Amino acid sequence: MSHQKTDGSSLGSDAVPAGPAPGGPLDLGLLRTFLAVHRARSLTTAARVLGVSQPTVTAQVRALELQLGRQLFERLPRGVAPTTVADELAGEVAGPLDALAAVADRGRPGVEAPPEPVHLGGPAELVSVRALPALASLTDQGVLLRVTTGLAEGLLEGLHAGRFDLVLSAVRPRGRSVISVPLMDEEFVLVAAPVWARRIGPLADADPGPLRDVPLIAYAEDLPILRRYWRHVFRTRLSARPAVVVPDLRGVLAAVVAGAGVSALPRYLCEDELASGAVVPLLSPEDPPINTGFLVERAGALPRAPVSAVRERLLQAARSW
Repeated sequence: MSHQKTDGSSLGSDAVPAGPAPGGPLDLGLLRTFLAVHRARSLTTAARVLGVSQPTVTAQVRALELQLGRQLFERLPRGVAPTTVADELAGEVAGPLDALAAVADRGRPGVEAPPEPVHLGGPAELVSVRALPALASLTDQGVLLRVTTGLAEGLLEGLHAGRFDLVLSAVRPRGRSVISVPLMDEEFVLVAAPVWARRIGPLADADPGPLRDVPLIAYAEDLPILRRYWRHVFRTRLSARPAVVVPDLRGVLAAVVAGAGVSALPRYLCEDELASGAVVPLLSPEDPPINTGFLVERAGALPRAPVSAVRERLLQAARSW
């Protein structure tokens, strides 16, 4: 080695490169250069791997040595040898830097990227009761799934923005930027616990009068499902304040089962409770309210096998929904 500096640097340069202050946060770029030198055992080879000049590599390694106050490499007649300090540092940073490199190189020709999850959005109830059981076996095939629940409007905005690959939507989206396929029809049932059904008595399709003073359990303060039921079945506008508001229809069902009041729920969600008698239908109209759910994806999205697998499994399972 031609020059040995009192600061512990061993790379033979009299010029002090600009770099982070001693004791400050370590720069990821310097660490990346350090790791390349540590693996190559050569400044020249590391420079070629990184696509920079050898003086740049030398300056960056020396800057890191200055910041750490430790010698990282010793010059050899051919290449460099890492010190024990360098070996320890390489053990700390290699895994995280390799993980970052894998993400940064995703999509580069010739680079095998790690599997990317399928991002699915949908109503919490439909996802939990229908979609996830249908998709469970795909995990054994290596499909990664990331699920977000929410309302249709926000989920469809997320789909347009590229946050989701697929969305289960309670409303039909508009525009040519998305492709939607009808998935299932939800039939809504007006239900109550047996104790309330006995108190209310028989209902006629055209007369919601017996329900006037009954506590209503709703998904939201403006009673969207109940208002739709009243409009479709009773041909009248519902004007009431809900007794209980739960932003999850499974919670609405739990409140109804416990005897808190009356609600309108998708039949698929309460079919077990209807079969057991935990809740009873208050009315069986010839033309019940029905809402069609859709499976939506972006038009022109790059095809991916895991997304196709999730799409096909949902469409297949929906035939029995």
